[in-house]
Amino acid sequence: MGVAFGWGPVEARALAPAAACVVVVDVLSFTTTVGVAVEGGTAVHPYPWRDATAAAYARERAAVLAVGRGEATAAHPWSLSPAALRAAPAPWPDRLVLPSPNGSAICAGAASGGATVIAASLRNRTAVAHRLARHGYGSEARPLAVIASGERWPDGSLRPALEDHLGAGAVLDALRALAPGLPLTPEATAAATLWAATEDPVAALHGCDSGRELYEYGYPRDVEVAAELDASTAVPVLVDGAFQEAP
Repeated sequence: MGVAFGWGPVEARALAPAAACVVVVDVLSFTTTVGVAVEGGTAVHPYPWRDATAAAYARERAAVLAVGRGEATAAHPWSLSPAALRAAPAPWPDRLVLPSPNGSAICAGAASGGATVIAASLRNRTAVAHRLARHGYGSEARPLAVIASGERWPDGSLRPALEDHLGAGAVLDALRALAPGLPLTPEATAAATLWAATEDPVAALHGCDSGRELYEYGYPRDVEVAAELDASTAVPVLVDGAFQEAP
């Protein structure tokens, strides 16, 4: 397997059992938000569903439940918005439950198979690649799967998303520079090549379908935060059900 690349929860379930490590990329906005929270000292519990069970899950873990972007208030700023999260006043909660039908679902499924799960974004792509290289992930002995979360069409099917293709490619491109000779699948090579060939990835992030949607909904700052290339050295790793900064 070496280094594989795939899309969404279904392919993640197919690739994860053979992987020693799964890197999940959901640039707008799950893994970007996870990174911002972990930088601030908050552990993040991914949860696949935004329903009544999420509240119970949060209570069991003495955690704060994040709300949807449109539900955030000054009294409860904890949401999927990385910009709102970063602007939240101290003190931040020790634990945050972050529901997300794509990013969280992929993380939970990958962890159930025993793989190390890492949250990657454009903000920490080089830091993630350095950790992968240090631990030997991507070799035949320690296979690696990088998963672009994508979005959903109204019928629930996967909508491939440029921002996640670029984010996955950014990690893969950095990894192959650090560890030449790793056996990348053709899909992984294509994702890395897409990143390397994109002249202005920040402009692409702002102009892609998901970026334009966030502008239309009134959340341009979320795109700006997600576009902070290599702004973070934090590498969130899923430990005992919560993302925490890797030592």
